[in-house]
Amino acid sequence: MKKYFQNKTFLAGFVIVSMIVVFMVIGLILLPYDPAATDAFNKFQKASAEHLLGTDHLGRDVFSRLIVGTRNSLLVGLCVMLFGSLIGIVLGALAGYFGKWVDAVISKLIETQMAFPGILLALMLISVLGARINITILALTIMSIPRMTRIVRGGFIKYKNSLFVKSSVAKGAGSFRIIFRHILPNVMSDVLITANLNLSLAILSESGLSYLGLGIQPPNPSFGQMLSDSQRFIFQSPYSVLVPAIMLILMVLGFNFMGDGISEVNKH
Repeated sequence: MKKYFQNKTFLAGFVIVSMIVVFMVIGLILLPYDPAATDAFNKFQKASAEHLLGTDHLGRDVFSRLIVGTRNSLLVGLCVMLFGSLIGIVLGALAGYFGKWVDAVISKLIETQMAFPGILLALMLISVLGARINITILALTIMSIPRMTRIVRGGFIKYKNSLFVKSSVAKGAGSFRIIFRHILPNVMSDVLITANLNLSLAILSESGLSYLGLGIQPPNPSFGQMLSDSQRFIFQSPYSVLVPAIMLILMVLGFNFMGDGISEVNKH
């Protein structure tokens, strides 16, 4: 960790992400307004002490909606990263270590899934199962699994015939111990980089789906939904469009910087 924090790229990403997390935590303790509450008499209010970022076309407080939207986007991204990484690691480890028919079956399944454009597959699942946050997480998780599986599989193929693995086999170590105790730690740097990438892509994809009305549904706010609702009123309420766009950019940049920093440290 000391090496990571000495890397300027990782440190910049960590600072950005930390500020976003602090902003979100403050919102859990002190939320100025109900993000779904409308007020027709106070629409298009400019930034003030009462409404820090003004109000949108329905009189909803933009600052409160930004806090909850950040929480929702980060929740979706973290869930997708966690579930996609766990499934991808298990599948990649099995395919890379055991090879033969296990590798063939898993590889064919991954190739079949990758034959569908990711966002198209997500749209199909959401259209069939409904536009709910858990369905959005499921669709984006399925999109993220192939990337992690291929990275882990490649790492296991690289290390499974290494001297330290052969030594462990000679000492009587079982497959489970070799996979998770000896080989997996050697591919964790690639796993972390891929997990960061999956997190960023999940946040962007969720925003895209919400922009189309197929992601997080009203009254729960999300970045894509805020952009879709307010783009027609950019001149009357610029904050309601610019603020979620800037926050989305910062969030994705922060995680990408952390991933790039991890990659730079591991190269040396």
